[in-house]
Amino acid sequence: KGGVNYKKESGFYGGIDFLHLKNRPANEDNSIVAKGYTLTNLNVGYEWDKIILGVQIQNLFDVAWNETQFATESRLAGEVNSVEEIHFTPGTPFFLKTSIRYKF
Repeated sequence: KGGVNYKKESGFYGGIDFLHLKNRPANEDNSIVAKGYTLTNLNVGYEWDKIILGVQIQNLFDVAWNETQFATESRLAGEVNSVEEIHFTPGTPFFLKTSIRYKF
């Protein structure tokens, strides 16, 4: 994980960060592998006295990735034997967020 950020007392601010996870074992004997990924996020904005406008882009390059990956043994109704396979939660695709903040 790494990144670069820039911020002044007021005015323009921005940053870019990345997260890299390599392929890794999803079970003890390494027969199932959790796929690695690299994500890049970007944020930029402008700050006046009490008002801050911002834009965040998550998954800048729209990488297909799986957030949670783990080996699970399961068996469907009617199947004789269970099967060990990888289960996952899909990661967030390209996502743009804007914000307007006011400091009291």
